[in-house]
Amino acid sequence: MKQLTIFYDGGCPLCVKEMRHLKKLDKPGNIQFENINADDFRDRYPAISVEDANAYLHGQLANGDMIYGLDVTHAAWSQVGKGWLIAPLRWPLVKWVADKVYLGFAKHRNRISKLLTGQERCSQCRID
Repeated sequence: MKQLTIFYDGGCPLCVKEMRHLKKLDKPGNIQFENINADDFRDRYPAISVEDANAYLHGQLANGDMIYGLDVTHAAWSQVGKGWLIAPLRWPLVKWVADKVYLGFAKHRNRISKLLTGQERCSQCRID
């Protein structure tokens, strides 16, 4: 059973790059990756709002609990043994600021992607 499902924006080059990296590190296969732009996504996950998932990262734990934003990032990197890299962003005094910065990043990720990768969106980004 997968420990975490990540609902990611498959049209965002930066998002896809991170998912590829996580998938490569996920040797035991604990993470399930779901592209919110897949044609059948709404049919398979009717409880997940694509609009909300496009605004900020969504994840679902094995017990069914939903997590969001940097909590998803921390859970994912923890699954691959590197949660310690993200852990400081979850510390109480840092969490509030980190979450606000993350929301700004999420909102402008396409522009940031264009600056960093030269590509704002991709229509056929794949993580495998």
